[in-house]
Amino acid sequence: MARGVYEHPAGSGIWWIHYYAGGKRHREKVGRKSDATKLYQTRKADAIAGRKLPELRDSRVLHFSELIDDALEYVADHKDRRSYISKAEIVRKAIGSRPAAEITPQELERWLRSHCKTAATTNRYKAFISLCYREGLHNGKVTVNPARQVRHRRESVGRLRFLSRDEYDTLHEAIKARFPEHLAEFIVSVNTGMRLSEQYSLTWGQVHLDRRTIDLTKTKNGSARTVHLNADAVAALKTRHKKNTKPTDMVFPRQGPRFDTRSWFVPSLEDAKVSGYVWHSNRHTFCSWLAMAGASIKEIQELAGHKTITMSARYSHLSPEHRLSVIDRIASSAGSG
Repeated sequence: MARGVYEHPAGSGIWWIHYYAGGKRHREKVGRKSDATKLYQTRKADAIAGRKLPELRDSRVLHFSELIDDALEYVADHKDRRSYISKAEIVRKAIGSRPAAEITPQELERWLRSHCKTAATTNRYKAFISLCYREGLHNGKVTVNPARQVRHRRESVGRLRFLSRDEYDTLHEAIKARFPEHLAEFIVSVNTGMRLSEQYSLTWGQVHLDRRTIDLTKTKNGSARTVHLNADAVAALKTRHKKNTKPTDMVFPRQGPRFDTRSWFVPSLEDAKVSGYVWHSNRHTFCSWLAMAGASIKEIQELAGHKTITMSARYSHLSPEHRLSVIDRIASSAGSG
């Protein structure tokens, strides 16, 4: 290897060259090792021959990894930053060393097809890559966003699993018996519809028990909203509030660096014999119960914090039991005539 060729950071796959010309040290970021070696030889030959060197600002190769760094800086305060970091690690390993200006929509399509198993996952990674390029455009580092030309895949709605009232009661008792310290978390989740990241980043300064509201300033869709508390949610929160509680204290403190519900929620589901249900399904339960109680699609959208009304329309269905009761009422009316 030429003395003027080196990898930085070590193990990144990004190669640089440095050389002296006219008594000054020059350094350039190139990309692949083979390209760096060739460019180094060219620059040394030009320097020896006295040929004018190109402007380094124009010759610098910007790699996609730098756009990833800018995107992570942009989402530094985002509620779902952990999700962005996770995607960034995978994308960086796959295309981080590629020159950002050379990546094509076809290349992105191929990588997404090989890496992502579902349409939803494909669309999330496409959105992250597009964010990287948008920040690059904003910062004047690139001139195009190839991710915009990647086809958006249609996502299937799937089954919206929610708890019946009997299932809720059974699961409530299972948690109370085995993990009573987590019961309030479950009750608040079902009765507010808050996303996991919203609930587990909540501080007491955002909770107003007297007004029966919670102020969410940072949400998944970027819009602040007010969460309204019913009697069950208020009672559950009161069990968590102590006299010496400070506004900056977490309502549901994390156990370690991450919030974890699986360690106690999954065993409780097994005890209650509730299948096909996960923590996020609490949000489906909240929205479905609203629909069953007669809430309009617009009301569901506002209470759940959906960005589009299309998301809320999925919950306008009623449970089979509720539909049957409506049909029975019609039959009874006809029979009494």
